[in-house]
Amino acid sequence: MKPSIRSRIALSALVIAVFAFEVAAQTPSPNAPAQPEAVLHPADLAKILPSSVFFRGQSATTQARNSGGIRYSDGYFTFAALVDNSGYSTGIQEKYQAYFITEVPITIGGHALAPGAYGTGVIKNASGPQFVVLDIGAHDLFTTDAVNDAKFRRPTPLQVTEGETPGKYRLYFGRNYVEFERAK
Repeated sequence: MKPSIRSRIALSALVIAVFAFEVAAQTPSPNAPAQPEAVLHPADLAKILPSSVFFRGQSATTQARNSGGIRYSDGYFTFAALVDNSGYSTGIQEKYQAYFITEVPITIGGHALAPGAYGTGVIKNASGPQFVVLDIGAHDLFTTDAVNDAKFRRPTPLQVTEGETPGKYRLYFGRNYVEFERAK
C-alpha cells in the first residue's frame, strides 16, 4: 500500500523539523569559545547528520560512514553524506549521490552556492568527471569539472580533505574531487 501524498508531506515536514532541531541544538551560543576551523570525519558528524533526508518528494537514508565536512571557526558547518538513492528514477540516481548542506555561502568551481540543502554527485562524460549540484527538487543548478586524483591514497566513497591552499577544501567522491571554499 503506497503512502498518500499527505502522509509523505507530513513525514517530510517531520524529518526537516527534526533536522532543524538537531542543527539548532548544535549551534554554539554567542558566549561559546571559538574553535579552530576543522575537517570533520564521520564520527565528528554523528550528532548533527540526520539519518534520512528529504529530496525530490522522497526520504532517503544517509550513509553516516560515508560523510565528511568542515566546521568553521565561527561554528557554522558545511558537510555531505552519501545517500541510498535506490527509490529514485535512474536519471536522478545518476546525479543524486550525496546530500550536501552548507550553513554559509561557498564557492565550488567558481560557482556561488547559497546556504541550504542540495543533492550532489559526480557524473562521467567524454570530457571527464563532472560535479553536479541539484536543488531539493532535483533541478540542475550547475555543473563544474571534477578532478581525477589518480595518486590519492586510500580513497573512500565520500570524504572531505584540506586543499593545497589554506581555507580551501576538497570534496572527494572516490578519486574525483571538487574544491570549495567559504565565500568572501
